[in-house]
Parts: sequence; C-alpha cells; structure tokens
Amino acid sequence: MDAVSIADRLAAVQRRVDEACRRAGRSSDSVGLVAVSKTHPPERLREAYDGGHRAFGESYAQELRDKAPSLPDDVQWHYIGRLQSNKAKYIAPHAHRIHALERRDHALALVKRAPAPLKCLVSVNVAGEASKGGVPASEALAAARALDSIDGIDIVGLMTLPPQVVDPAEAAPYFLALAELAERGRQQGLALDELSMGMSHDFEVAIAHGATWVRVGTAIFGPREA
Repeated sequence: MDAVSIADRLAAVQRRVDEACRRAGRSSDSVGLVAVSKTHPPERLREAYDGGHRAFGESYAQELRDKAPSLPDDVQWHYIGRLQSNKAKYIAPHAHRIHALERRDHALALVKRAPAPLKCLVSVNVAGEASKGGVPASEALAAARALDSIDGIDIVGLMTLPPQVVDPAEAAPYFLALAELAERGRQQGLALDELSMGMSHDFEVAIAHGATWVRVGTAIFGPREA
C-alpha cells in the first residue's frame, strides 16, 4: 500500500495547479487537470474518482475501451495517445477530448464511430523531433483548418510534447511557441482556445505560458505499471 493515497496526491497536484495559476494571474478554473491513468488498473482510477476527480487520460485505445465501462458515465475521457484508424472504434464512443489529431484519415475514421461531434486538438511537433509524432509547426495552422472542415470534427486547440529536459524551465520556449502559434491561428479565425501542454515535471511552467490542459500521471498515480 502507498503511504500517500491517490486522493492525497491528486489534491497536492491540484494545489500546485492552483498556485501556478495564481502566480500567472489566471483563474484556477482556466486550467483542467487530466489525470493520466494509462497502465493503471480501474480500481486506482476509482480512488481518484472517489476523491472528486473526473478527467482521465489514456494513451492506448484498448485500455480506454476496457476501462470506460468500469467507471461512472460522468467521467471525461481524454485520449492523449497517437491515433490509428483501426483503433478509432475504441476511442470515438468515449472521448471527451482527443489531444493528438494529425491526419485526415484518422479524423474520418473517428467520425464514423462517434455518437456526436468530437472536440479535438492538433498535435504539434514544436521542436521538430524526428522521434515524435505531431504536425510540424509550420504546417499546424493549415492542418487545423483542414481538419476543422470535416463534419463531426471540432478543432478546439493545439497540443505539444516538448523535448525531455532536466530543468523544467528549459521547456518554456516550446510552450511559448505553441501559445504564439495558437494566437496566430485565432487571428486567422481558428478557435484555438485550448492548449494541452505540461506533464508531471513541467506543468507549472506550462501554466505560466497558457496551458489550459495539463496531463499529469506519475505525480498522481506513481510510476507507470507494466
């Protein structure tokens, strides 16, 4: 048994979110906390749920398919992993947000399976890392416009995963770049009001640069399970 409960960890992270918002001169309700629950069993999610949390993030389509029926209907599922067309049937019926949309074929596969229009964020590879997915920053606004034109897809923002850094402050330029990209998109008429950026080690820096969703797993659930 953990010495510190999941509910206690969750409350501690929420306090850090609230404090980061205060330092940034933002309302605490301007940032949503997604508890990244991938690889953790449903009973651990239930502990967080019983502590009052409702937003959970999954990276694997089959895990989302299997976990969704085991938790109450008011859970908001965020799909934060890379997409595959043949897994859309597991994601579309449950997703409150899809954080990493890149391609038209994925969007069309999701729409076929979705009971209602899907709110999606475009994944942007701000640092241009070959090892990561995401649309190049130079193409992101065109991709957002094209994907938003698909019936049943509502592009609401952008998402990024910056390079791994030792000092969280080193991630700031990447968060700033995504925020500036979203601002340019808004000036062009795109509704890019949501920014999904920041994880357990750097979410406070992300909040300082405009994050509206932070994706926190380890700080809530502990190390990822095999």
